Amino acid sequence: MAFATLNKAEIVQAHARGANDTGSPEVQVALLTARINELTPHFKANPKDHHGRRGLLKMVNSRKRLLAYLKDRDLPRYAALIQKLGLRK
Repeated sequence: MAFATLNKAEIVQAHARGANDTGSPEVQVALLTARINELTPHFKANPKDHHGRRGLLKMVNSRKRLLAYLKDRDLPRYAALIQKLGLRK
């Protein structure tokens, strides 16, 4: 199921570094986090959906790689993003 366009636009606007920024690690991590949070209840209700779970794990690993990249490149931006999204409590 596709992400709601309006919700996606809000997320991009909230995390963008510039006017037309959709590819920065912050935006990508925020979008992946929103998708992961949206799918989590589905897998609690449907524990045997293994094919869908594979997609979820791919998203989680993609977010993990983006966060590692951001941590290596710019630690203050990484810390701000983690704080803003509520990851790593």
